[in-house]
Amino acid sequence: MLDNIPSSQLSRRQMLKAGSCGFGYLAFAGLCQEAKADYTSPLAPKASHFPAKAKRVIFLHMRGAPAQQDTFDYKPVLNERDGQVGRNKSRKLMGSVRKFAQYGESGRWISDACPHVAKHADDLCVLNGMHTDIPNHPEGMVMLHTGSAQFVRPSMGAWLMYGLGTENSNLPGFVTISPPAINGGSKNYGSAFLPAVYQGTAIGDIKTPVKNAKIGNLKNGRWSKALQRDQLDLVQALNRDRLKQDPVDSQIEGVIESYELAYRMQSELPQVTDLSQESKATLDMYGINQPKTDDFGRQCLLARRFAESGVRYIELCHEFWDHHSNLRKGLTDKCDATDQPIGALLADLKQRGLLEDTLVIWGGEFGRTADSPKRDGRDHNAKGYTMWLAGGGVKPGFKWGDTDELGYEAVDGKVHLHDLHATMLHLFGLDHKQLTYRYAGRDFRLTDVFGNVVHDIIA
Repeated sequence: MLDNIPSSQLSRRQMLKAGSCGFGYLAFAGLCQEAKADYTSPLAPKASHFPAKAKRVIFLHMRGAPAQQDTFDYKPVLNERDGQVGRNKSRKLMGSVRKFAQYGESGRWISDACPHVAKHADDLCVLNGMHTDIPNHPEGMVMLHTGSAQFVRPSMGAWLMYGLGTENSNLPGFVTISPPAINGGSKNYGSAFLPAVYQGTAIGDIKTPVKNAKIGNLKNGRWSKALQRDQLDLVQALNRDRLKQDPVDSQIEGVIESYELAYRMQSELPQVTDLSQESKATLDMYGINQPKTDDFGRQCLLARRFAESGVRYIELCHEFWDHHSNLRKGLTDKCDATDQPIGALLADLKQRGLLEDTLVIWGGEFGRTADSPKRDGRDHNAKGYTMWLAGGGVKPGFKWGDTDELGYEAVDGKVHLHDLHATMLHLFGLDHKQLTYRYAGRDFRLTDVFGNVVHDIIA
């Protein structure tokens, strides 16, 4: 029996065996309590640098780069010159394949591909002067998410978790729904050199319908919760004891938090992801159970449920907006699948009083060209494109920035991705120059050595 042996004299193998067999409880109970008392979770809520306007992010990631000329960037001169030779003598200009109109009191120009989002024109802050560095999908996506195309760096969500912690310790603070496996894959929601505990929790993948997506091992069919707790207390005591010996080992920290979170998630996560609790009117509003809108509608409704449950960073993904050809049909299909759910999400957040402190971001990794070699598609363009924001302290019904009259590149109110990242952190009360992490002999940050807060778009 191990009951009378001091815990300091027990080997790790002996203690683990004692705990798993249900014996020796007195031998390790003291160690468990001592380790708990000395440990502070890295996910505990933290104070911001200054008062924040936003509490959470919902990033609507349109993978593949939506064509701004056909959605939110009205170019009448481009339409007038449709079919003429542009800057590239071997290509012809291509006017918008959709019709634009002005919406709301703000008079925002939005195409008829997005009628549901257009109803929220006075909530949108449209950035028509976006630009980035690389017009290739793998590098562009990783840069969108991490601020670097060359190196493995922490994602936006990981930085936000590191800076602020989580509001609900029973749920992941950073969730990514239907993430793509290509173009960076898990790098887009990873933590890189930040402690592993700050990485995102993936729900499903881009190839799996959301209604079939699962998080594995949420239930333990062998042991009761009480027995699970006893075993977990023992394992965690050993982990925390090891962490004292090597306090910079982020893998141990990540294991500790992942075990605890997994235990707590058993009760709360299934409830949050259970859409059967919603009314038929709500399901219909999001387009759930309708062929075109069901999948992204479920993503958007899950986003609202995660937002109201205290999840800090929520990313949704809808893919293949990469329309080099067949633009007319392709764009229509993509907008038909996402427009109603996004409109519903904005309306739902607003009616619940959540939009005010929820920053909604829409966009892809770059934009598309004003000319086309095929007359039914647009190629990659990193020099000028559009993203829009809503809620979370940005100016509503506002447009900032412009591309040139043909839409080749940003010329006014230019916003680089580093600027967008700096502004996002600012809305959360974080100074992007102060939110740093010491690694490999230098202080790293999301914006590297770049980035300026775009104060003009902040309400």
